Amino acid sequence: MNERTSWGELRGRRLAEPGAAEAYEATRLAFELGRAVRQMREDRGWSQSELAAAADMTQSAVARFEAGGTVPTLPVLERLARALDAELQVRISPRAPAA
Repeated sequence: MNERTSWGELRGRRLAEPGAAEAYEATRLAFELGRAVRQMREDRGWSQSELAAAADMTQSAVARFEAGGTVPTLPVLERLARALDAELQVRISPRAPAA
């Protein structure tokens, strides 16, 4: 008979596949960026259409970005930051040494 696999086991196997961890990390980053932009937009009381106009984008592109559905390029991030009167900061920092 078939044994059932738990979600944790399945997730672990999938993430062990070549390229899966990198794709998962890219998706996480896209989601976090989208969430941050959506929060800034909502804090200003703007609709997606208003942000899109200010950033020279379409409303559907803003919606996809906010949902984490696309991994943005640096020029797109710059346009969104400029439209939101925000500073785009891209940095690479060393990790803390292992104890």
